[in-house]
Amino acid sequence: MNAPAAKRDQPLGELIARLSALHPKRIDLDLERMQRLLQRLDHPERQLPPVIHVAGTNGKGSTIAYLRAILEAANLRVHAYTSPYLVRLNECYRLGAAGGGALVGDEELRAALEHCERANAGAPITIFEIETAAAFCLFAQHPADVVLLEVGLGGRLDATNVVEAPMATVIAPVSMDHTEFLGQTLMTIAREKVGIVKRNVPVVCAEQAPEAIAIIEQQARRMHAPLYRAGQEWHVNVERGRLVYQDERGLMDLAAPKLFGRHQFDNAGLAIATLRALDTLKIDPAAFEAGIVGAEWPARMQRLAAGALVDQAPLDCEIWLDGGHNAEGGRVVAAALGDLEERVSRPLVVIVGMMANKDAAGFLANFAGLTRHIIAVQIPDRDNAMPPDRLADAARALGMRVETLGSVEAALRSLTRLAYEVPPRILITGSLYLAGHVLGLNGPPPG
Repeated sequence: MNAPAAKRDQPLGELIARLSALHPKRIDLDLERMQRLLQRLDHPERQLPPVIHVAGTNGKGSTIAYLRAILEAANLRVHAYTSPYLVRLNECYRLGAAGGGALVGDEELRAALEHCERANAGAPITIFEIETAAAFCLFAQHPADVVLLEVGLGGRLDATNVVEAPMATVIAPVSMDHTEFLGQTLMTIAREKVGIVKRNVPVVCAEQAPEAIAIIEQQARRMHAPLYRAGQEWHVNVERGRLVYQDERGLMDLAAPKLFGRHQFDNAGLAIATLRALDTLKIDPAAFEAGIVGAEWPARMQRLAAGALVDQAPLDCEIWLDGGHNAEGGRVVAAALGDLEERVSRPLVVIVGMMANKDAAGFLANFAGLTRHIIAVQIPDRDNAMPPDRLADAARALGMRVETLGSVEAALRSLTRLAYEVPPRILITGSLYLAGHVLGLNGPPPG
């Protein structure tokens, strides 16, 4: 997945802009450019610590957050590469260390990117490919016990899919997204995702639609890969507000995840199942619970309780931020909002901005039964953002009351002028790019 556009206030902004200019004239998914660059770099992808490779449409990042938190609770050193970033590129690269890792510093990241830039020698390459090559260089230079590697887009032809022998592959829920690259049906999208499955390497998958699980099972058989399926080889449930996980090795009764929403129990279960499938990793039960409770992942049903942006909102309101941007992402967020409504009832307002290639109607339909108040806004600094008027048309077609405003700040200020008997619950959603903009406005960037 391409990273957000470089911002002038970023320490690495000029370098990112320079690398972005190398983008091929034709957008395609292809491993040739990546393989050429890695050869010139002396194949850092072959010098990595053991890799857990994670694909899927929704939940990849949260699953990696749980994996990292559990492994670090078990005193293991964990590198992690995720995308896209929300506020600054450094978020994509976490370097493992004893006692917990940290995001890569500006100068070390600059050196890695410039090293890749020199090796590439001006040839066409995508920004994501060169950023991924930089991750391999960084991770090869620093010792660690595990590398967590998130697929950017698809799987089969993703820049991360040059790692030939991961210790596990993981497939989070597969749904409709990026159809212009991955295909127009769930089966064709699933075929791209299962491209990360490697011969004889365990594959762990979340609960899937029937069309997707059929493709995953077929690929696992073809590659002789042991398969661990949610609802078959392992189970995760919510019981009395706790996470109950069970597989052939036994049952674990754990505290609920800190990350909010029923879907986070599923993501946590996927992380647990992955680590339980690996005989080489001995994780104490206490580390599982500590990781589940301690995992953090910004802009996924994140409560904004304080900050510069919160100060512009109605007094005593709730503000939630989620980067969901497809129909399935909207479904899980709407379910989480339904849970909140059952606990404490508040009028709901959805502030939404989306990219032009997204299914606005499919996303917004999830909220039609929860709110009639939608505020459509523009995502700033994104040439291919969806015009708010188009978003508004999609909302009106669903019978929702909608207005368009120029920014999230303007939307929040407009809500302070409305007379609510109970302070509202506000959801800001529709894009990770919008979420990153909001986090940048509200306070310190994710660490």
